[in-house]
Amino acid sequence: MNGLEAAQRKMRDAGIADLAIDVFSDFYGKLAAGETGMIPEADVDPLDGVDRAADLEVSLEDQCAAADVTAVIKLNGGLGTSMGMDRAKSLLDVREGRSFLDLIVAQVRGVREELGVRLPLVFMNSFRTSDDTRAVLERYPDLAVGDLPLEFLQNREPKLLEDDLTPVEWDDETLTWCPPGHGDLYTALATSGVLDTLLDQGFRYATISNSDNLGAAPDPAMMGWFAASGAPYAAEVCLRTPADVKGGHLVVRKADGRLVLRETAQTPDQDADAAADMQRHRYFHTNNLWFDLQALKARLEERGGVMGLPLIRNVKNVDPRDPSSPKVVQIESAMGAAVEVFDGATAIEVPRSRFLPVKTTNDLALLRSDVYDVADDGHVSAAVDEVPLVRLEKSYYGTIDAFEQRLPQVPSLREARSFTVHGDWTFGSGVRVVGDVELADTGSAERVADGEVLTGD
Repeated sequence: MNGLEAAQRKMRDAGIADLAIDVFSDFYGKLAAGETGMIPEADVDPLDGVDRAADLEVSLEDQCAAADVTAVIKLNGGLGTSMGMDRAKSLLDVREGRSFLDLIVAQVRGVREELGVRLPLVFMNSFRTSDDTRAVLERYPDLAVGDLPLEFLQNREPKLLEDDLTPVEWDDETLTWCPPGHGDLYTALATSGVLDTLLDQGFRYATISNSDNLGAAPDPAMMGWFAASGAPYAAEVCLRTPADVKGGHLVVRKADGRLVLRETAQTPDQDADAAADMQRHRYFHTNNLWFDLQALKARLEERGGVMGLPLIRNVKNVDPRDPSSPKVVQIESAMGAAVEVFDGATAIEVPRSRFLPVKTTNDLALLRSDVYDVADDGHVSAAVDEVPLVRLEKSYYGTIDAFEQRLPQVPSLREARSFTVHGDWTFGSGVRVVGDVELADTGSAERVADGEVLTGD
């Protein structure tokens, strides 16, 4: 039995939907053929001339009409493993007693109450985040809309040994499976039946973003814009800064003029400098998306359920915590790559305030600090003109447990330009950071006393 047949059998035995197996098989064929998904600079032109959200003028009537046929989908499959977590990252508190999930619910309910619209909220969970997420959502018995479920599950697929592309075997069976990347969104919508249910209940559009990005709150003006655009698909992009040069960005394929998402992993080494050139490639991709549900249904039917997204070949250890464990290939795809599948796909430039992802404890420190205000309706907004740069030494603050032990209360950062911590420092309550502050590693554990003011240049 070859690697593909063994992987297909493993998926069937686990009850994975036939369509998900078909999509995996399509990707496996590309992987076995040596495809890397690389997008050379010579094959693309920069994206330019996109609409700006700041210029939108959408009437209240059009906002209400669009919002009433739009669904909010949040990607919630991440465990926060980069921060040492083994549960949904969205369960973390942003403010005491208010988690990412709580704030997302508040954002959606706020729009419902303001405009008198349905606006369903649906989470795409993984098999590892479903139970915890549903437990939190039980606190909101009025959240579900009609027969729509509050969640659907991301599919899973076997990790493949790097040397022969056969399914890996390991003592911990759960570690032999991996999610297929957030490009699985389209397959999971179809296999779960949620796509058909949305259409049956009269919903036409969807806005999608990561649950750790509280900046991507449901925006009725943008809903009205997308409905009026007639586009089947749209991506939100932001102007790049030096912090964004390694992220995914949209380019225009010379061969056919289509928008294409190019991730860092899809950029040849020799093109890295050109891809990072902020003057040439001005925008980065926020992973906030919009699509027409009818157009998605039609595209899936035309392609037999296989969207044909570009392959991302991700090499890891079968046990991420054990660098000596076997190397495996995880077949992944990016949901933003679907931009090239739709005729007439477009993009819109949004302000930086719609991009507040939390990927590290540095990001979490900022979000928990007084740099950001959190309103009753869940909206998060910067309280300063320029957000300071936070850099905490990973060996002491990289995991959530270590972070919360040393920073039970994040210092005031409203007067800070940058805050860098080397070494093992624990912070008391009421600490203020002013200017550019850098704490040195003294070689031993140190403490900043309650109420202390740290000042820099």
